[in-house]
Amino acid sequence: MVGDTTACVIGVVAALSRFPVKSMAGEPLAEVELRWPGMHGDRQYGFCRLQDQSRFPWLSARDLSGLVLYKPAYRDPGDPRNSPVNVVLASGDRLPVGAPALAAQISREARSEVRLMQVGRGIFDAMPVSLASTASLAAIDAAHGKPLDVRRFRLNIIIQSEQGEMAWRSGRLLFGEDEQGAQLLVNAGIPRCALITIDPETAERDPSVMRTVAGSFDNEVGVYCATAKPGTIRVGDRVRLFGQETARR
Repeated sequence: MVGDTTACVIGVVAALSRFPVKSMAGEPLAEVELRWPGMHGDRQYGFCRLQDQSRFPWLSARDLSGLVLYKPAYRDPGDPRNSPVNVVLASGDRLPVGAPALAAQISREARSEVRLMQVGRGIFDAMPVSLASTASLAAIDAAHGKPLDVRRFRLNIIIQSEQGEMAWRSGRLLFGEDEQGAQLLVNAGIPRCALITIDPETAERDPSVMRTVAGSFDNEVGVYCATAKPGTIRVGDRVRLFGQETARR
């Protein structure tokens, strides 16, 4: 329960992002609606490789680094279910996400025919919400010897905190001042792949980033979370942790 005496303030929400199109750039937000499937509008679209009959047919930046340079955004950020999505290309041109010209360009770059799909519940590799603390991100910068753009890690939520997010596993996070506010159940650490080597500004790959994360952080950055209670999360919200004792029993 939220009134558990073990509840404690761990920080505040520093940044929010959602990703309208899988593997493309994120859309920074001041607030977002947390629903049972995850952040409303997150990873609603993805491009599938037509010749791929596997369980993972999605074209991702692992296959085409340049996907991170495409910048999608909902025209109406508050209503992603009904809002059209525009995508800004690296050239500066803007196209609707469903434009045949966009699929054709991505097909040329990927050297494989793709088509757009929309999945209402979101297209996730594992769990729907990813989260990390500023303390952990600062530790990665220190281990790497220089600052890394946090967009490499494709996080939905960054919490300004002196604690690392791994300390919050098996607990619940409550956002805002309202005791009935949005809640996330914190699950496992996020195993990282080659996406973190891709520079979000240039799409160039730097394998040393993976070496740092694998060697110093057991190849985990951030934690996966699932919705425990829907609600609105805002930048600046106070974040409280509770329920770890109950979860361990």
